[in-house]
Formats: sequence, C-alpha cells, structure tokens
Amino acid sequence: MIRVIKFEKDNCAPCNMVSEFLDNKGINYEKVNPFENPEVAMRFRVRTVPTVIVTKENEEVKRVIGFKPEELLTISSLQQA
Repeated sequence: MIRVIKFEKDNCAPCNMVSEFLDNKGINYEKVNPFENPEVAMRFRVRTVPTVIVTKENEEVKRVIGFKPEELLTISSLQQA
C-alpha cells in the first residue's frame, strides 16, 4: 500500500503550493505538522518543510523537499502502481 505524507507548517507559502499541486493532481496524502508531532518528524528524519515522503509497505520510496513540480508529478504514478 502506498502512503503519501506531507510535512508542513501553518502559514508556509511553499507548503501551501505543494498542497495545491497535490490536490490539483488528485493525490491523496496525510498532513503532518512536524512542530506539533516531533516524534513522527524524527522517525522520518524530516528537517525542513515542506517535505513529501512516499512509503510502500512502510519503506520510503520517494522524498521531495520543497516545491518541485517535476518530482511531485512522479508521486501520482507511484500511487497508481
């Protein structure tokens, strides 16, 4: 099973751009604020926002840091596989 996790902070312009992009592409994802959930951020070794992590069977298969549309597009193909 593919899981997409987006680490974000409130009032973060790049975070909002990533959310809008993922929403427009129909990509389902979970939102995590690493400042409110530091244990989750530490488990995934997240150091900056926005960070999008894709896992398959609890193993990381893709990580995108920042707003990089060309890399974010590959997530939709991973979700469909």
